[in-house]
Parts: sequence; structure tokens; C-alpha cells
Amino acid sequence: MTGLTAYQWIFIAAIVAYTATILSIVYVVISENRNPVRSLAWVVVLLFLPIIGLVLYLFFGRSIKIKAVISKRMRRKLMRKEKIRQIDIQKLSLSEESKQLVKLGQSLIGAIYFPGNDVEIFTDGNQMFPQLISDIKNAKKYIDLQFYIFEDDNIGRHISNLLIEKAKSGVKVRVIYDHVGCFKVSKKFYAAMSDAGIDVHPFFKVTFPEFATRINWRNHRKIAIIDGETGYIGGMNIADRYISNADNIWRDTHLRLRGQCIYGLVYSFGADWTFMGLPAFTEEIKKYSPNINDGAGIQIMTSGPFGQWHNIALMFLKAIGSAKKRIYIETPYFLPTESLLKALQTAALSKVDVRIIIPRKPDSVMLRLASGSYISQCLRAGIKIYFFEPGMLHAKTIIIDEELSTTGSTNFDFRSMEYNFECNAFIYSRDINSKMNEIFLSDLEKSTRITSTMWRHRPFIQKLKESFIRLLSPVL
Repeated sequence: MTGLTAYQWIFIAAIVAYTATILSIVYVVISENRNPVRSLAWVVVLLFLPIIGLVLYLFFGRSIKIKAVISKRMRRKLMRKEKIRQIDIQKLSLSEESKQLVKLGQSLIGAIYFPGNDVEIFTDGNQMFPQLISDIKNAKKYIDLQFYIFEDDNIGRHISNLLIEKAKSGVKVRVIYDHVGCFKVSKKFYAAMSDAGIDVHPFFKVTFPEFATRINWRNHRKIAIIDGETGYIGGMNIADRYISNADNIWRDTHLRLRGQCIYGLVYSFGADWTFMGLPAFTEEIKKYSPNINDGAGIQIMTSGPFGQWHNIALMFLKAIGSAKKRIYIETPYFLPTESLLKALQTAALSKVDVRIIIPRKPDSVMLRLASGSYISQCLRAGIKIYFFEPGMLHAKTIIIDEELSTTGSTNFDFRSMEYNFECNAFIYSRDINSKMNEIFLSDLEKSTRITSTMWRHRPFIQKLKESFIRLLSPVL
């Protein structure tokens, strides 16, 4: 038998190297001790569809939990400078369920409960942008903006021009935008701000060869801080589509905050600033001396694809599990993790009034199909599902009983719970809960309830598409 040719040896070497690579990745998946169902799924894909599996794993399967991507020095520095101390939770006039949730937030990331805050609720860009623009115009010391999308359109250019004017007048301006969220935005748009003296930076910039290691980890937060006195948090990005008109109905929720809770927003922004390798900073924050029984109590919760816990997911899970009367949810995409789905089903089966509003026509066909695959399981448990009819529902809110409500950037889906950098305000206030409840009921009047009979009779091809797309839910 003749010896092997050089090409045959190269082929064998390539096969050995490729097999070793696949087996090495399988070992990494197993050794990370993740959810066993998800780990098994990755192992099966890698073994039986090695090429496709390798590509998918490089883009969507890798974990950055073991990387110390954000230190706690920013929080400690801020707390030392401002002498922040957690108040005695047991002395608060909150329900026991709320007190436990406050303690959970403290245990997860040291989230401080800030009493006595003012909260203004906006339900679309027509309300929010004029107020944000007014606050920017009145800024005297600094402006920090962080948005997943900062679009080069009418509202984006208007705000950009204002920021340039403020920077030239001596106001310190910092801007963080998500690199993937703003892929389509011209570099010249941000360069104009940079040339004017604005510190503007893309979060986790996706470049080669790091493309596969960065594309899946996105900063979805939407935060603004002006002079340490006023803050914004919610679901709206800076883009024209968030401004509703006759041809475009875009329902969203955003908050304007004043009070001690601004500390929480400053920490979130500052932590992301240092994550990008930029010098740490602490800004002056207006001092407040609130009455702990006056105004809204707020915790600012952040989460991301690192650390031991999925912080906001656990807060949601605890709040849902503690509900006694009602759980009202509005979300543009409904792709719950298994634990959150079971929590909602358990609550509904316990006769808690669970209602979920999602848009009939969201801005993503794939996410609409994936969301649809969970509806049957919800209906069987007694969860009431509604389709918002007028347009896009982009609000991300949860209302629990009479005291707790939360809103921010977190969708009720896998990506927000496990992959994205998110930020939510957890508000402990009967007054704010009541206002959020009124908004929810107003949206309910514009929505259609989906019954089991109605859902069973949807086209077979739709059911098939939903079941197939659901397999991709963890990476959508």
C-alpha cells in the first residue's frame, strides 16, 4: 500500500484539529455548569451539526460570566464620597413582600432603597422628548446620556445640536450608545459631537477579530442624568419613531425622576463608563433630605451577562411569586424563561389576576412568532393575554398588587434576562402603582383579549412557524 500524499495528510490533520476544537468547546460548555438543559442542547448541536453549531456557539453560546467585566469600586467610591447608607428596611411603611424584595435587590448588587423621590410618567415621545430637551437646555454642570439607539433623524439631530451647544458653553457632556443598536447611524453624526468636545463612545464596539465575542452582549439601557438633580429611565430610545402621529402609534413608558435615586442612575452610568476602559468619575449630586414616608421609594436595579445571578430576572421572579391579587405586564416581546413562565402560571392557578398585553404587530416578525408559541401555555393556566391594536407597544412595565411597579429597559424575554445590560427602576409607592394601573387599564381598552378557542383556530402554518422559531428563543 502506497504512502499517503501530502494533501491526504493535510486533510487528516484538518479533521483532527476540527474534531479537537469541537470536543474542546463541548468540554467548556460542560465545565461552565450552566442550566443542564441548555448545556445539553449545545452539546447535541455541536456533535451532530458541528459546522453550524460552532458558528452559533461562537456568536451566541459563549459566556462572559467568569470575566470580571465591572468592578465594585465605582459603587464603593460613590458611597464613600456621598456617605450613602442603606436605611433600616424594617422601619419602612411597606408591605412585608416589598421589604423582602428590597432586601433581595440589596443582596444581589447592593442596590440602595432611596425614599422620597418624585416620579413623572410619560407614555410616548410626544410627552417625554420636550421635557428632556427642556432639562438639557437648563443644564449647568453636566449631562450624561446613555441609549441603545441614538438615531441620526429629526429628534436625534435636535438633541445632538443641543448637546453640542451645551458642551461649547462649558457643560460636561458624556454620551454612551450601543454599537450594534446604532450600526446604521453614520459615524459623522457622532464625530460632530466628539469634535465639539463631547465624550461620546460606543458600548462594547464590535470589531474584528472580536466580532463573535461581542455581537451578542448589548447595552440596552436608556438613561439620562442632568446635573445630578434630574434623571430619566424607561423604554424610549432617541429616535423619531418614538413620537406618535397619525401614521405611527408607538406606546412606551419612560420616567422622569428627582430625588436620591439619581445616585443609582449615576452608578449605572459610571459602571458602564469604566467598563469601556474610560477613567472612573463621580459627579456632584444634589443633596436631598426626604421624609421616608413622603414620595416614592425607588431601587435602581441593573443586570447584565456577568456575575453569579441574573439580577432583574430574580427580582421579577420574587415579585411575581409574592403577588396576592394582581400581576399586570406590558412587554413588546413575550419570551419568558422557564422559571418566569412557571411563576406566572403558578400565580394564575392560585387565582391571582394575571394579565399580559403584547402588541399584535411588533416590530419583529420572528419575535412575534416566538412570543405566540407561549400563549397556549399561558391560556391553559388562566393567564389573560391581550393584543394591543393601535400600533407598537414598546412599554416594559410590571404592576404587582397595590404597591410595587417597575419599568425600564427590560423586556420580558430571554435576551433581556440573560444577555443584555439592562436597568430598571423598582418603585414602592401606592400612588405610582395606582397611576401605572390606570395607564395599563387604558391600554387594555385598546386591546383584544385572546381566548383559547380563538388561539386554537389560528392557521396550522402559523403554529408550525411559532414552534420552530421558539427553538431560537434564547438567542433572539
